Amino acid sequence: MNLSIKPDLSGKIAVITGGAGVLCREFAKALALCGAKVAILNRTLSKAEAVAAEIAAMGGTAIAVGVDVTKKDSVEAAHEAVLAQLGPCDILINGAGGNNPRATTDKEYFELGDIDADTKSFFDLGDEDMEFVFNLNFIGTLLPTQAFAKDMVGREGCTIINVSSMNAYTPLTKIPAYSGAKAAISNFTQWLAVHFSRVGIRVNAIAPGFFSTEQNKNLLWNEDGTPTARTGKILAATPMGRFGTPEELLGALLFLADDKAASFVTGIVIPVDGGFSAYSGV
Repeated sequence: MNLSIKPDLSGKIAVITGGAGVLCREFAKALALCGAKVAILNRTLSKAEAVAAEIAAMGGTAIAVGVDVTKKDSVEAAHEAVLAQLGPCDILINGAGGNNPRATTDKEYFELGDIDADTKSFFDLGDEDMEFVFNLNFIGTLLPTQAFAKDMVGREGCTIINVSSMNAYTPLTKIPAYSGAKAAISNFTQWLAVHFSRVGIRVNAIAPGFFSTEQNKNLLWNEDGTPTARTGKILAATPMGRFGTPEELLGALLFLADDKAASFVTGIVIPVDGGFSAYSGV
């Protein structure tokens, strides 16, 4: 991994939820290369252990901690594990999140007859499924922030970086729970930035555009590997005409994590989207 910017994060403790995901594992490796000791928090511990092993092979320091970010007792246990093994958190990356097919409609537009048809419409979305997606994204950001921000209060150079989405700007079709939850993340980021502004904690977010990952592959690619119609729409609405790569998020991440470069930056959401949020379609 070659970093175009490399702030000195020596002595910093970074905690990353969802740390074994496609994007967040790149975040973890980048922070480690900058000298931070990294705690990889992930629901599946074995996946977190694999990322920690990659970082160790690079010469960095990392630990793996299993956690369910939607459960307060699990988050508190993870917090205690990080404190015991690394020390108090300086950089919190709230990366856990995602959608679920159960909270997704089959069609982009509701049509007459869909209520009785063999299709999952808005009226078939279950409250528990919608709640699952909202909890994973919003409550899964709230609880880790409550746990780890306690370590940050009154200390210099501490920061929280949330992961928002293009959905927060304009909701995408078919995924109402995810769109609503990510809009909440952007709003919550601003709220936290104001709330913690007097105690030395900066709070910002990154809003990735479209990246092809394991979570969204069924929406973007057919079984034979050809692009879906949705992929065609996404690329047509992205001025740069392609999906992003995980490495292209690292500049924004490291800028926000660097208390020297971003010392007066708080309450912002940075789109990294190839121009998607700026394009009207005309």
